[in-house]
Amino acid sequence: MKKQKRNLRDLDPKEHIGEHSHDDGHNHSNPEKLGNFRTYLPSIFSFVMLIAGIAFDYFETFPHFSGWIRIVWYVVAYLPVGFPVIKEGWNSILKGDFFTEFLLMSIATIGAFAIGEYPEGVAVMLFYAVGELFQSAAVKKAKGSIKALLDVRPNEALVYRNDNYVSVNPETVAIGEKVQVRVGEKIPLDGILLSEKGSFNTAALTGESKPDTIAKGEKVFAGSINLDGVIEIETTKEFKDSSIARILDMVQNATARKSKTELFIRKFARIYTPIVVFLAIGLTFLPYFFVDDYVFNDWLYRALIFLVISCPCALVISIPLGYFGGLGAASKNGILFKGASYLDEMTRITTVVMDKTGTVTKGVFKIKEIKAIGWDEPEFMKYLMTMEEQSTHPIAKAIMEYKADGEDFQASEVTEIAGKGLKGTVNGKTVLVGNKALMISNNIEVPSQTDNIVESIVMVSIESKFAGYVIIADELKEDAHEAIKQIRESGISKIIMLSGDKDSITQQVAKEMGVDWAKGGLLPEAKLAEVEKLMSETDNKVAFIGDGINDAPVLAVSDVGIAMGGLGSDVAIETADVIIQTDQPSKIARAIKIGCSTRRIVYQNIALAFGVKAVVLVLGAGGLATMWEAVFADVGVALLAILNAVRLQRMTWK
Repeated sequence: MKKQKRNLRDLDPKEHIGEHSHDDGHNHSNPEKLGNFRTYLPSIFSFVMLIAGIAFDYFETFPHFSGWIRIVWYVVAYLPVGFPVIKEGWNSILKGDFFTEFLLMSIATIGAFAIGEYPEGVAVMLFYAVGELFQSAAVKKAKGSIKALLDVRPNEALVYRNDNYVSVNPETVAIGEKVQVRVGEKIPLDGILLSEKGSFNTAALTGESKPDTIAKGEKVFAGSINLDGVIEIETTKEFKDSSIARILDMVQNATARKSKTELFIRKFARIYTPIVVFLAIGLTFLPYFFVDDYVFNDWLYRALIFLVISCPCALVISIPLGYFGGLGAASKNGILFKGASYLDEMTRITTVVMDKTGTVTKGVFKIKEIKAIGWDEPEFMKYLMTMEEQSTHPIAKAIMEYKADGEDFQASEVTEIAGKGLKGTVNGKTVLVGNKALMISNNIEVPSQTDNIVESIVMVSIESKFAGYVIIADELKEDAHEAIKQIRESGISKIIMLSGDKDSITQQVAKEMGVDWAKGGLLPEAKLAEVEKLMSETDNKVAFIGDGINDAPVLAVSDVGIAMGGLGSDVAIETADVIIQTDQPSKIARAIKIGCSTRRIVYQNIALAFGVKAVVLVLGAGGLATMWEAVFADVGVALLAILNAVRLQRMTWK
């Protein structure tokens, strides 16, 4: 398979400046807020010291502020923000990584101290530290958005312990323990059924819209919905092997898969940084051979300005942060990207291929149409419901949702005819309920109009006469039509439906939704062949949307695999590149829009960083820019780029 679970590191390989663990041994009412304050404390202290020092320099409020007093003052202001950077630069050198932004900032600021430009030296390092704090805050916010996505997942299991059922965290459930699952609840772990029987919505696992009836001793899977009564299961897997645990792992590593743009910038910075260092050295010493009035301190100052301007901080910080912001924004909208690379891939999609059951339909039976012949509809439904209440079949449950007023009818002598339906007596009348084969075997004439019905149909005869039928079908999701409309508006040229369900049903759903073409009755390998054929077309980028185990091969091979994660199977969620956590197909277009917005902001940051740096570099080399302009060209641009990236998490998409 193309995609595999990845154990990868965080967004940035370096520690964020100021992110240290503090523990004074005391209990605090809100340790998180206290920790946040301590993170900002070094920068606040340096800022206060810098402002006071500048005031002493220019307003003569402290007459003795000169000599060693002035030097010590600025050194004290410098150390809280400068020492972590110098330490990081030294650690990088020990690891063999010489040319980093830490080294550039260290050389530039220590050089500024060496030529007596103390305020500039402190200011450069202070604003660099503030930029790192901005980055750290933005990353933390994005991570919070990603992790909050999982709150909709089940987080408890009712386990039988000490002669009683207790609610516990699924992580504490061992293999072989007995778990109770109530009606409507999702099974928290894989296991075997201990109850006599159970009815489960397994559309996410099988791709079939018909719920399954499971007998005692058979397997049940995490993610199935219990539809009928309280059941008990015996667990066969631990929580760490469940779909929930795997998604948690994906969240932790969501930012580790780099985009091509991000990888290019990091490689570029590794080549660019040593070139800058050697150019700065040349700018310091080469003018000696060409300039008559060469002054070492002047050219060293220009070289230091050159170093600060050239520092690639704005690029190596803001670009990954731009993608991180996109991941966080997607998570706030119920969309989990497994890596920044898929934000880019979403912008290149030209064809969307989607499964039917569980993807654009709900995967549950509902009454679509009632046709009573010679009977009032309520009375007709009374006869039908009185028979069906004897059955536990999922179609019977769909019929029983009909609301029929009046007194109840009485059924007797109800028997099941294998593969055909039910026969019995209701209020003294002989009633048959089932398929066409049941009607024909009892010499009941069936209207020809039923031949064109592609959905599941329940036929009824009363007293040997055809009395009508009920059409049972899988419902479209509420936003299915809107999803197709928005996908087209997002620039997708072709929308295709491939399904394992009957071709006639698939074609009907496709026509109703307005997709370009559809094909049903496909086994997983046939689906795979169709998608591979589409991908072989020149310049065609294919996204496949599915939710079941049968969709996993196609999710793996497509350019972007998108899984419905609310009820999606473990394998589908594991294999997909993007997970729609809310099961809403309309989120697909939103994912494309978020990808496009992320790419636009990243390109804006690249243009901003290179444009401003190029201008100030020329001015600095010519002696027309001071260290303050250099600070803006580096740290100022980085801050602007970070703020631009943070906008992603404040945007709204419809």
